[in-house]
Amino acid sequence: LNAAPGRAPRQHVRFLPAPGGEVGLVATRVPVLADHPLVRGPRFRKLKIGAGHRLDVKASGVFVLGVGHGNKLLTDLYNCHLTKVYTVGGLFGKATDDFSDTGKLVEKTTFDHITREKLERILAVIQGTNHKALLMHSNLDMKTQEAYELAVKGLIRPMGKSPPIITAIRCLQFTLPEFQLEIQCLHETQQYLRKIVHEIGLELKSSAVCTQVRRIRDGVFTLDDALLRTQWNLQSIQNAIWDCQLKVKTEIEKTLG
Repeated sequence: LNAAPGRAPRQHVRFLPAPGGEVGLVATRVPVLADHPLVRGPRFRKLKIGAGHRLDVKASGVFVLGVGHGNKLLTDLYNCHLTKVYTVGGLFGKATDDFSDTGKLVEKTTFDHITREKLERILAVIQGTNHKALLMHSNLDMKTQEAYELAVKGLIRPMGKSPPIITAIRCLQFTLPEFQLEIQCLHETQQYLRKIVHEIGLELKSSAVCTQVRRIRDGVFTLDDALLRTQWNLQSIQNAIWDCQLKVKTEIEKTLG
């Protein structure tokens, strides 16, 4: 913001000696020195920026920030309890103390008996169990018209605090010992997703560690909306805010009325 063109300095009238050695004073408009950047310093010294759903140091992907008035919109979006989508990488054959591939090794196991079909059966069980939890924490009578209309719109979700809930999970890639999952969830942490990979390994009578957690969607924001480090400049950020305004407003009105 400070690198952007600033407004012209204010002008005031000064009586200066007449040019050419003439006698007398001449009224002249000159800039107010108090407006000079070297006098007043940077125009912006503080900027209120709020963080949305956070990412820990081992995760990457979409991370939403609010600037100025956007902080209130972040709160409204948080109250919508929108789902987030991650791609999660896993590696069969070992277990660590923090469920990640960089943690302290605590166990090595065989994994040759694991097939994609066996993995997908476990994923189906996880999704079914979490679907029951989703209905329970949404506090809806599933026999009512309201529940039916929310289900049609895809709006059945907890509108308050709840444990982490996985609304969808599927296998994207499977090449032993590596695999990759796509997980759609609510109220999660990245460490919770790493633990899910660990538990999948146990269910398959083996072990597994998480190699990657990448958020590819956070509510209405996707990777296409994200700015790379090289794009952190005023114009790119301004364009990103303009491009996202409509879908943020639409989602808040649809969910919160």
